[in-house]
Amino acid sequence: MLTPPGIDPVIVHLGPFAVRWYGLTYVVGFLAGWWLARRRASRADSSWTPLEVDDLIFYSVLGVVLGGRLGWLLFYGRHALSEDPTYWYKIWQGGMSFHGGLIGVLCALAFLAWRRGRNLGDVFDFTAPLPTLGLASGRIGNFINSELWGKPTDLPWGFAVRGADGITQVLHPSQLYEAGLEGLVLFAILWTFTSRPRPRWAPTALFLIFYGTFRTLIEFVRVPDADLGYLAGGWLTMGMVLSLPMVLIGVGLLAYAYGRRTPSGNYRSKAAGGA
Repeated sequence: MLTPPGIDPVIVHLGPFAVRWYGLTYVVGFLAGWWLARRRASRADSSWTPLEVDDLIFYSVLGVVLGGRLGWLLFYGRHALSEDPTYWYKIWQGGMSFHGGLIGVLCALAFLAWRRGRNLGDVFDFTAPLPTLGLASGRIGNFINSELWGKPTDLPWGFAVRGADGITQVLHPSQLYEAGLEGLVLFAILWTFTSRPRPRWAPTALFLIFYGTFRTLIEFVRVPDADLGYLAGGWLTMGMVLSLPMVLIGVGLLAYAYGRRTPSGNYRSKAAGGA
């Protein structure tokens, strides 16, 4: 059994404002994505320029923040919003949905692809490995905030957490599971897979398949939001419902990618369609 570190969610107070670890994790995630994208764009065979990378990150930031917040309010936060109508903009208090952020990023990247005259699949594929370190960073922010704990466990790496009712339980650190699987492991898979040219849509498909699978597995030990609970059978959660289409779409895209083997436009090499 482990004890939570008890880190203050607020790093420092600056007058009426507070700098929080949760907000800092988003900054770290965006900087990591920008650095990774710049590194890939610097390759001799890359068709991306540094200016396009900067635009990519800018639009991604807008998509993540707006989509993530609106998605959380729609999927999980209607009760919180009914209690506090101003809660919609209080991002520093937590409440971001990955699935909402994903939809927001897809819309933002679609606009970027149209504006830059790039193929939509190429833009999605180039972006696929970039958010993974940010996902890991954000889940660590959840851990610091002492939120999104999992179910009770007797495993030695469970954390003794004192609830609002004053009762201490040993719980799965589901935030750290997500940081590891949806963040670090997914990064390793996608960064390695995209280290050489792949057929168009294949990296995007792999992201959808593995994220949806990892999230679904973790949902079995993660406690659902109190105002939603289980949707059916005492085990089905909103996270599972939102992740299943990702896996199905990913499998379809992967079959399509390797069926057509269209060369990726992210590389200058004519051999970009290699397996």
